[in-house]
Amino acid sequence: MKDQEYSGCNECKARMDSIFDSLNLDEIQKLDHIKACQFYKKGEVLFNQGAYPRGLFCVQSGKIKVTQTGIDGKEQIVHLIHDGNVMGHRAILSEDKYSCSAVAMEDSHVCFIPKAPFYSMVEQNSKLALKIAHLLSDELKEAEQKITHTSQHPVKDRLAQALLYLKQNYGFESDQATLNVTIKREDLANLVGTTRETATRLLYEFQENKLIELVGKKIRFLNESKLIEMAQALN
Repeated sequence: MKDQEYSGCNECKARMDSIFDSLNLDEIQKLDHIKACQFYKKGEVLFNQGAYPRGLFCVQSGKIKVTQTGIDGKEQIVHLIHDGNVMGHRAILSEDKYSCSAVAMEDSHVCFIPKAPFYSMVEQNSKLALKIAHLLSDELKEAEQKITHTSQHPVKDRLAQALLYLKQNYGFESDQATLNVTIKREDLANLVGTTRETATRLLYEFQENKLIELVGKKIRFLNESKLIEMAQALN
């Protein structure tokens, strides 16, 4: 654990992009008191599918993949998590097991809020409850769209959308072209809903067509407007 890298909730920039952005000073101090923070190394598991939730996870910094494993053992990326995002809320509110697993894609700092204090905060704060309702609604809409896109649209268009999704979540590096995330080909394939071989082949095809450039494990956008055009075909 690297406690020295954590900031209090009042100074936490990630909090302003989270469901806790509207808390007053007293509520922020209460949250600061009840939370516990932990450092997760790249590849380390935060929680496993099928386990019972003990509380809510809120990412202060880092990148997390939330995955679900099917009956065939194949992994599917359900969400990509970044600073300010929360995890475990659906399992807590439904009083059910985790339907997914969470794994750090890079070294990450994550805060943990135990279940009982979180329940108490939601019960006492209507704005927080509404933000959670909006979050659940957005996630349901995203899941419904993903089902439709996976079943009805070409893999090539879905790959373009996945690349734009990575940009939306993690942005660009200082060159304003290279995705600010290192993602394994297998993870990208799981995000798209295809095989690793197909995802790799299409990435090289995108490179040949001057849509992207593969720089080591990084992906640089060369023609974002074309990627947007391909992704919009899914709408």
